[in-house]
Amino acid sequence: LETLLTDLAKVNNSRDRANRLFQWLIHPVQEKSFLRYLTPPGTQGFAPHYDDIEAFVVQLEGKKHWRVYNPRSEDEMLPLVSSPNFSQKEIGQPIMDVVLEAGDLLYFPRGFIHQGDCLPDVHSLHITVSSYQRNCWGDLLLKLMPAALEIAMEEDFQFRKGLPLDYLQFMGVQNSEKEDPRRDKFIAHAQGLMKKLIHFAPVDAAVDQKAKDFLHDCLPPLLNAKEKAGSVYGAPARWGDGEALDVAVELKNQTQIRLMRAGAARLCSDGDTVYLYYTTENSRVYHKEEPKNIEMKAEHLDAMEFLIHSYPKFVSVASLPCETAEAKMSLAELLFEKGLIHTADPLTAE
Repeated sequence: LETLLTDLAKVNNSRDRANRLFQWLIHPVQEKSFLRYLTPPGTQGFAPHYDDIEAFVVQLEGKKHWRVYNPRSEDEMLPLVSSPNFSQKEIGQPIMDVVLEAGDLLYFPRGFIHQGDCLPDVHSLHITVSSYQRNCWGDLLLKLMPAALEIAMEEDFQFRKGLPLDYLQFMGVQNSEKEDPRRDKFIAHAQGLMKKLIHFAPVDAAVDQKAKDFLHDCLPPLLNAKEKAGSVYGAPARWGDGEALDVAVELKNQTQIRLMRAGAARLCSDGDTVYLYYTTENSRVYHKEEPKNIEMKAEHLDAMEFLIHSYPKFVSVASLPCETAEAKMSLAELLFEKGLIHTADPLTAE
């Protein structure tokens, strides 16, 4: 154990190749999840299995022997849930057999069976970056179809017509083997309504539902020194209620600003109300808090879209497309307070 802890401490002393690769991955990692695994020499962490995510393994320290296998059948391709453990005789021959060393990266797609074990004389420390969970077309349709049906029932009386009084007499599993013209007519009518349903599908709204779930899953952005210095987290003041407290520091019309991250905020509508969902105040404990959002004023909507689409360019507060200078400044101050924007140059106390 003492040897393992000593070796683990070495990770903090920057193993050049591994550390550069880790820093490359860590930039967008707030939009993924990752786990760290420390495995003693001569042991195996998990039995062979496949996962419901796209996995990237980054070897940080030591070595690890990995074997990767094709999905066993078409039914197991692109699975929605992870598998139970398999025995060796159930999985066939590997398509990849490799030993990862510090700085190496291994990717296995969703559904590919894999197993890793340590060499007899060296431990392993790696992280697994997980992404793309429940992010297939079917998952989008799970959001889309109920919403489409609600709209169709509200807007088209054909969806509100009553079912035949006697449909229980000829439909259902117990009647599925019957030859009855009423069954054919019933099924054809249901299929016709399904075809009409496509025209009521609110695709953008369903995508926004997926986006809100995704933003709730995210960690807050990991800021570099320059971003922190130009944000509320590095400003020489406490901020509250859209203004600087304690010291004289303020945004100006010529101050250059941009979003903290391209995916850190998204405008989504709920009926007649538009909300800005964002990640910068998310808890670092998964779903410890409710999704973060701000109800947007109508006078700020065009400017918020402008900021989102301007990324990664910096724009001046004065260039925000609001009708008044006060609206431009109030939006900039609100976004700054929430950690959603940073300035090109650090703000200084006056």
